[in-house]
Amino acid sequence: MLQKKWRMTNQRRVILEELRNSKEHLSADELYMRVKKKLPNVSISTIYRNLEELAEQGLIRKLGPQSIQKRFDANIQPHFHIRCVKCGRIDDVPFSMVSEVSQAIRKTTAMVEKITGYDVLGYHLEFLGICPECRKKEEKKERERNGR
Repeated sequence: MLQKKWRMTNQRRVILEELRNSKEHLSADELYMRVKKKLPNVSISTIYRNLEELAEQGLIRKLGPQSIQKRFDANIQPHFHIRCVKCGRIDDVPFSMVSEVSQAIRKTTAMVEKITGYDVLGYHLEFLGICPECRKKEEKKERERNGR
């Protein structure tokens, strides 16, 4: 399988410049309105597609929920999750340090409130990784590419 060649197009450059020139964390729609001033023929789908490409290249970072589909957990006890960045699978993390981490977060929250002036109402901690099944699939593809 051939790797797709990536290049910095004019559209990507303008999108990246607009993000870098902003002090805000822009949504795709907000970015579209700014980029459209410089590139009047740009479409919202072009913005979304290029944001994904820029994120894949490590030039920007996606924030917030990683998928449109919401997931629900019947376990309401304090615990952490790990999400596969390939397939979206979510598992509980067997983590015995919940109280220690929560205590550190409370201290950090107080500092965040003091520095930003926000009243912090909560936080979201999620570990990201590649699940065992996706890792096996990737290893199999790699072996096939290398002819093993």
